[in-house]
Amino acid sequence: MFTTIYLFFYIDNTGFILYSIMAMKKLLCIIELCISLAAIFTGCSRSGGIATLEKKEIFTLEYGNFENQLNIFDISSVNDIRTSLVMRNGFFYIMNSEALKIMEMSSYGDLITFYYNPQYNRAPSYAGLDGAKASTRKAVEYEFNELSAITVDSRKHLYAVDKFPFDRQDQDSENGQVLSQIVLRFDSDGHYIDYIGQQGPGGMPFPYINSIHATNDNELVVITSSNDNYTVFWFSSDGYLLYKMPIYKQKVPSPFENGDASRNWHSISNIVPDYNDRMLYLKIDYFSSTIDEASRLQSGITFNGSYIYSLNIEDGKFGEPLEILPYTEQNTEGFSNERYEIPYDFLGITENGWFFFFINTDSGFNIQMIQRDGQRILKRNLPVNRKDILYYSLDLSNSGILSVLFIKNDKAEINWWRTDSLIQSVLKN
Repeated sequence: MFTTIYLFFYIDNTGFILYSIMAMKKLLCIIELCISLAAIFTGCSRSGGIATLEKKEIFTLEYGNFENQLNIFDISSVNDIRTSLVMRNGFFYIMNSEALKIMEMSSYGDLITFYYNPQYNRAPSYAGLDGAKASTRKAVEYEFNELSAITVDSRKHLYAVDKFPFDRQDQDSENGQVLSQIVLRFDSDGHYIDYIGQQGPGGMPFPYINSIHATNDNELVVITSSNDNYTVFWFSSDGYLLYKMPIYKQKVPSPFENGDASRNWHSISNIVPDYNDRMLYLKIDYFSSTIDEASRLQSGITFNGSYIYSLNIEDGKFGEPLEILPYTEQNTEGFSNERYEIPYDFLGITENGWFFFFINTDSGFNIQMIQRDGQRILKRNLPVNRKDILYYSLDLSNSGILSVLFIKNDKAEINWWRTDSLIQSVLKN
């Protein structure tokens, strides 16, 4: 005989979710099922907000001129800080652009490889040593000019965006661009291999590079931009050019094609590659202007929505869009009760197919994770005490771990959130 059991889960101060389960199984099995369902609905908490995910401090760095310290000069000049972080397979790579050096560090904060410009950094005591004395640490000299981005592939090959000296830069008169940036390559032992240009090893320098990425097949992806248009260069694991894909802002698709073109516009907020396939993902934000009927003048801007489009790098075809719901902020100050919709920033996609988006909030970061097919959506608050943070750099690893470098007055902190474990627990349930 079937038994009807009613289970109540408290969601917020306004109501309950009611589940009716008909089964002949034991009550224990039903309770286990409901616990699994509750895990999926953990986006809600007893306070009515999004559940939080606690960060873990990995290690800290002091400020100074030694090889295992950060040198960011005047930390009161927040806008001038260009230091960034990349985490790959548990190793942290910190690009200290201001000091023209890169540090490879373990998860315990131990320095493994020190890449440095000797004109700006003192040589460490182990520089030039061979054999057992240098087995735990390596020092690599290279005269960096202007570091701006790094990435690492599964072979532990390091790629670093640098700039040619002025006398070696070129001009693209047709597009009005300065061609000055290159991608340096170092192998897993820290040996300099060569530099990558537009055509491959030793090629013409790139225009402004937005970002660089390494796929799971150790293919390098370089994304450049100019005047709201982009060009993506996709290289083989040996560094030879496979595909060059121009992306023009006015030629990307729109779900609002039937609207008034003079009142609608869009912005390509980010482009990232897939780790497993030769595919790009474009996040595009769409807006329209609001016209005052009396004056016939523009009175405001309306956010219409954000979408992710896939773009096949081999045939240049766009896939179907995936809508990305915006972050909603409630303003209840005074007598107002207004809701604002703000588009998320696009961090990237993991190797198991989860899109990551984030937005700054008063309490830290709000993270939205969406499965590539849109079937599952997870949201979490990542609490951060902002009062003593001058600057931060976020990194999403291919496995889905979200790492952050915090620059503070007295020290730098490297933390992470195990968002990969959160996703795995949801999939198991």
